Amino acid sequence: MIVFGTLMALAIYWRKKPEYHRRLIFLATCELMDAAIGRFDFWFNHSIFYAGLDCLILLGVVRDLVVDGRVSKVYLYALPALIVPQALSVYMWRGNPAWWQSITRVIMG
Repeated sequence: MIVFGTLMALAIYWRKKPEYHRRLIFLATCELMDAAIGRFDFWFNHSIFYAGLDCLILLGVVRDLVVDGRVSKVYLYALPALIVPQALSVYMWRGNPAWWQSITRVIMG
């Protein structure tokens, strides 16, 4: 939800720049798809539902290549910035490291 909110806030900020706004809205929408993709057992059990999201985003990149002949700056900056928290969240979820357990205990009280 943090990623979705950030992407939407950036889209609102750049609403007068349609080339940024459109792609940020697309990225935010793709980020909401993790719950839908995660419902498929194979994708969920192998922790690859974020790869499904990234494939959706790559469709936007392919669209840019076909229509504009280049990849938008939004994808060049956002895709690597999205992959890092995706990998970190899967690591914290599946690995359940001790440092994360101590943080969650503090948060939960």
